[in-house]
Amino acid sequence: MSQPTRIPAPDGGPLVREQRLADCERVAEIRVGGWRSAYRGLMPHSYLDALSVRQEADRHRARFGQGDGTVVNLVAERAGEVLGWACHGPYRDGEVRTEDAELYAIYVHPGRYGEGIGQALLTESVRRCRAAGHRRMMLWVLRDNTAARRFYERAGFAADGAQEPFEVEGVQVPEVRYARELTDAG
Repeated sequence: MSQPTRIPAPDGGPLVREQRLADCERVAEIRVGGWRSAYRGLMPHSYLDALSVRQEADRHRARFGQGDGTVVNLVAERAGEVLGWACHGPYRDGEVRTEDAELYAIYVHPGRYGEGIGQALLTESVRRCRAAGHRRMMLWVLRDNTAARRFYERAGFAADGAQEPFEVEGVQVPEVRYARELTDAG
């Protein structure tokens, strides 16, 4: 395996690199913490409280290195500490992959919001998807997650009118799709 690319964010922000197997536990901590922080009040508390870092880490380890290489997991770190995680790959229309890209997930340690970590991860994901020849990047976000929606809008994404039902423990938490052109003008 080649040496992971380490990309410093603009203005001395975090380093962004490909995730390693050894990062799975920390990525799980960040993802579970991110769900509990960002989705509190949007999803049932019982569901969020039952999330397991151990199960999430096991799931990440089991999938690590599998697939055809089109799904990319990135982490952002400062001083060797992983502070955020993003995952992108081909857009999924049901079970079919399309020519567009999709940001599957992006999470930042809840205690580190506002430090440019999410921005660095998103910038690198967009850069890689553009370099891979994708014309558009899509993502799904909870309709009522206004902070995340503002974050994506500042990065050039816009809701495109598509919605998808999402249910957690009998509670509807609908998602809306955002898209961004990746052409030079986009």
